[in-house]
Amino acid sequence: MTHGIYITGTDTGIGKTTVSCALLHALRARGLRAVGMKPVASGCERTPDGWRNDDAMRLLAASVPQPDYALVNPYALPAATAPELAAADVHVTVALDPLRVAYDALAAQCDAVVVEGVGGWDAPLSARLDQSELVRAFKIPVLLVVGLRLGCISHARLSARAIRADGLHLLGWIANAVDAGFERSEETVAILDRVMGIGAPRLGLLPHRTDAMDATLNPAVAAAAARVSDFRHM
Repeated sequence: MTHGIYITGTDTGIGKTTVSCALLHALRARGLRAVGMKPVASGCERTPDGWRNDDAMRLLAASVPQPDYALVNPYALPAATAPELAAADVHVTVALDPLRVAYDALAAQCDAVVVEGVGGWDAPLSARLDQSELVRAFKIPVLLVVGLRLGCISHARLSARAIRADGLHLLGWIANAVDAGFERSEETVAILDRVMGIGAPRLGLLPHRTDAMDATLNPAVAAAAARVSDFRHM
């Protein structure tokens, strides 16, 4: 059975890729073949091999085996903006079926697939496709990355509430110290521990500017890897 996890966040730029890559390394350390997937990526550079996204390339580099880039990132959109706008720029419509085909192809090659979402949970993939539909089609749980900064308590609670309201399983959350100048991190985490609920445990905290390899050694990522390995499909 192939395991999977969908990595979402309280916003864009809060460490989803770092957590995803670290989780890939941690799953591989548990003896699993693990590959990453970035279904939709806006903000790509043209290369001799086609459009490439830096986050997707990082996921690919952390994957064993290393599948074709087209499976890791089926929709590589040039403009660094909302996916719906970036897709419209190149006259593309992001659709569920190609993403499901790519996910199934990846799952057939490995033991675990780590799927990185776009922006925050409710950021749409297209006018007709939300991230919740993607997760439901893949039949995988969700891991929430909470960027510790002013406003994150509301963002985290709203994200957790929305994930559950969409009928999906929130496996847990990881706090990520994205703002070095945020002076109330410890107290904020304590509030989040209280309000997020026992059904979505905090797996741990990543210090400021933790890279993927350092994060792999963090207990939060090890805990996430264990929960992914133990999870049974929805």
